[in-house]
Amino acid sequence: MAGTILFSGCTLGPDFTRPSSPDVKNYTPEGQAERIVSTSSSTREAQFLFQGKDIPGQWWTLFRSPSLTQLIRQAMKHSPDLQAAQAALVEAQENVAAQEGSLLPALDASFTSTRQKTSGALFGNPAARGSLFTLHNASVRVSYTLDVFGAIRREIEGLAAQADYQRFQLEGAFLTLSSNIVTTAVQEVSLRAQIAATEEIITAQAQQLDVLNQQFELGAISKIAVLAQQSTLEKTRTTLPPLQKQLAQARHRLTVLTGELPGQPQVAQFNLSDLQLPADLPLSLPSKLVEQRPDVRAQEALLHSASAQIGIATANMLPDFTISASAGSIATRLGDLFVPGSAIWSVGGNLLQPVFHGGQLLHRRRARVAAYEQAAAQYRSTVLQAFQNVADTLRALKFDADELAAQEAAERAASDSLELTRSQFQIGSVSYLSLLNSQNDYQQARIGRIQARAARYADTAALFQALGGGWWNREDLADALLSEQKKSRSQ
Repeated sequence: MAGTILFSGCTLGPDFTRPSSPDVKNYTPEGQAERIVSTSSSTREAQFLFQGKDIPGQWWTLFRSPSLTQLIRQAMKHSPDLQAAQAALVEAQENVAAQEGSLLPALDASFTSTRQKTSGALFGNPAARGSLFTLHNASVRVSYTLDVFGAIRREIEGLAAQADYQRFQLEGAFLTLSSNIVTTAVQEVSLRAQIAATEEIITAQAQQLDVLNQQFELGAISKIAVLAQQSTLEKTRTTLPPLQKQLAQARHRLTVLTGELPGQPQVAQFNLSDLQLPADLPLSLPSKLVEQRPDVRAQEALLHSASAQIGIATANMLPDFTISASAGSIATRLGDLFVPGSAIWSVGGNLLQPVFHGGQLLHRRRARVAAYEQAAAQYRSTVLQAFQNVADTLRALKFDADELAAQEAAERAASDSLELTRSQFQIGSVSYLSLLNSQNDYQQARIGRIQARAARYADTAALFQALGGGWWNREDLADALLSEQKKSRSQ
């Protein structure tokens, strides 16, 4: 029984227990945002939240854009950020496998051959002739550390937790990458629509300027009205280059996100007709959020690793048991190795008990306890941030729909006002200043509507990101990346 206890040992330090989920039912006060139905007046794009519905693993496909899906697939193959995260995961997994070997006996074989000359002085007779000979030694050594107090097992546990951390870092990197691709595509859509709207406004203002020039030549209006329209037209033209610059930067960003240089052939272009607003939005239960967010799971893995370090520091304060044995043969000629009479062997045991290290071991353990408390606080902070992300996004979706409805109403009103003012100005019923104000109002309303619609798309993507991205509903990302790499090598 004593031998069984000695060899099986125990594991010191706290046994890690996953933190429980926050005991809350809603993301926002009284669950107001969880019950919203967001819709838009003219486009009739409605969104419904379904609490408890699971998130698809490839959530970006809900935007119904084959080009967007292809872009994310390309990013999976070529993104250096994913490749770096995957390499870090492989490194962590190999470290676990290497440390697991410490639970098994170590077997080493050695062979030495030395040419040696001795002097008679070694035997107290300096006048005697020494001897010259060659000594050959072949041996096998076996050593085994008895993990009585679980230091090795805690090291394996800590390394396994680090591997979990790298796994969720990889998932988090992919979630960030896919979300950035979607939001950048939405930004491109918005910029293209704003550029098109601005160009149409410039065309309309140029036509209005031509009308004013004709009226000025006929003496119907003063030069001031012509100059004012010219100023408005040129001012509108100045808004076009910044939009074009932002569009070029968005295109460059998309190219880089897919792992290509900006100078490479451009990726697919995105227009408003290429994306559809997802109608049915899943909303995970608050109790599930900490299990689904990669950043929370990564922080949990760090907490687990910190817990294992306490066990290691505790075990290092207690005795360490090692047994070893060696067997071999020694001879002065190679041919005499392993013949009867040349055998040598040894068996031994070692007990190491720390006695006095100036308080190092005690303080190291206290440091590990403090590191665990730090990791626990960081975990709680990450959980709070996760819930805030979801709450912010839910509120944003609600107000995005309200803003879009208001912007659409404002655009309709501004358009009707502009048409009425333009017809009244042509017959001289209103001043040119009224026409100018109507033009500016319509321009701002139209751009505002485009921006509000794009914000709705972007915040929808942000909701999927805030809820964890559905990584649990698709193939393991590390396996998928390895599969893609094998296909690339074979091609």
